[in-house]
Amino acid sequence: MNMDDLAWQASNFGGLPPRRVSLLLEHGHLDLVIQAAEERSEWFCAEGAVEELCRTGKFGQALKVMEPFVATGWPTAVWAKADISLRAGRPQEALNLVRPDEAGRTSKAECHDFAKLLARAGRVDEAIDLLVPHIDGWWTLSVLVEITEGQDRDEQVLELIAPHADSARQARGESRWNHSFSNAQELQAQVLERASRADEAIRILGQDIAGHHYLTQNTLTTYAGLLARHGRLDELRELATGQNAHTVLDIYAGALRDHGRAEEAEAVMREAIAADDWVGYRAWLSSALLQDGRLDDAIAVAEPGFGWYDCSNLLAPLVYLMLDRPEELLYLVEHPSVVPHYDHEEFQHWWRALALAGLGRVDEAIALAEADPDPWTDPRIVKADLLSITGHLDAAAAELRALGTIKAREALCEVLVRQGQAAEAIAVHPTAAEQRAAKPKPEPVPLGEDGYSLEPPF
Repeated sequence: MNMDDLAWQASNFGGLPPRRVSLLLEHGHLDLVIQAAEERSEWFCAEGAVEELCRTGKFGQALKVMEPFVATGWPTAVWAKADISLRAGRPQEALNLVRPDEAGRTSKAECHDFAKLLARAGRVDEAIDLLVPHIDGWWTLSVLVEITEGQDRDEQVLELIAPHADSARQARGESRWNHSFSNAQELQAQVLERASRADEAIRILGQDIAGHHYLTQNTLTTYAGLLARHGRLDELRELATGQNAHTVLDIYAGALRDHGRAEEAEAVMREAIAADDWVGYRAWLSSALLQDGRLDDAIAVAEPGFGWYDCSNLLAPLVYLMLDRPEELLYLVEHPSVVPHYDHEEFQHWWRALALAGLGRVDEAIALAEADPDPWTDPRIVKADLLSITGHLDAAAAELRALGTIKAREALCEVLVRQGQAAEAIAVHPTAAEQRAAKPKPEPVPLGEDGYSLEPPF
């Protein structure tokens, strides 16, 4: 085990990833997860085991699990140990582990992390003192607001924010679009609201919006959210008309639904579609109708966007809402108006196969997946997935064992856990080293004199 291996695991979800660790823990295999962390140097096993042990108050055992990872010097593991110590009621020990030295105090990221730990340890004033010298942009200001929530420091924070919020108000008129504190007005409103001064927050932000004294759409949506949370629907309706409609009409419609006025929300959005057939309006309304169980109406609204390109395609968002509702999913993907998902036609086969499998029609599902002319992954793994979904675990395991690839062994692990064979599941799962060795190496590309690639992507 070394820092490079651990960093690779963390950035590539290598070894047993969080999803499979969670599956093992859900099935009661904490001891095996701890064993995998010790014997296979599995970072996510260590992380999952520590969380479970801390949840049940077994802090000493959690520290024992984490110690070999800490011994490598990997900062993430050291911070994990500090978290355990803090949760165990030893704040000074936690702080001493990760306290930045003089060089570290010049690093924004280190100061932010340490300030958060100080606040969790109940030393909020020290956390504020640490951050104040670093407030030269939106990031540190956001951390300051975050760590002081519920700490009775709102007036102090408002004083620190005020000059930056005033500067942001002036920036637009001076065409300083890259202003460092473009979020200061939103943060000021957030702190005012949590200090029970929502009316003041609404008044100040309302003046900023009316006078166009703001820089980003986030400020506009923050104001709309304030109005929605405090029932100021008339003002929100006025805000959501005209040039701001694309940005905040969905917030107004959502507020209407939250106040029991779903029919009115639907009417508002249908009127917007009639006047300006923008994809965002159709996306919001189709999802809302689906939430209300009105599948045919949702399809009718989204249908014009079923063939649009990529992120504007309105088929996928409906599919994702119905992945666990196979009958409705099949109805959707077999609807006569549904066209192949632009540039992602392979998912059409998988969605339909998934729906068929969910309805117990496994042979049809497998035949459909195997007929896919352009499969998105190995069809044999897809077949095993479909068998697993329909409860044919022995058949799924046999398929994956016969295949034997890295990806097949990863999938086999989950099947074996569901079969009650957790020890074998961990043993068969590829190690992080195996996964890393199997990962394709990028081909070297020729570079120009300026150091940039001569071939796309440049």
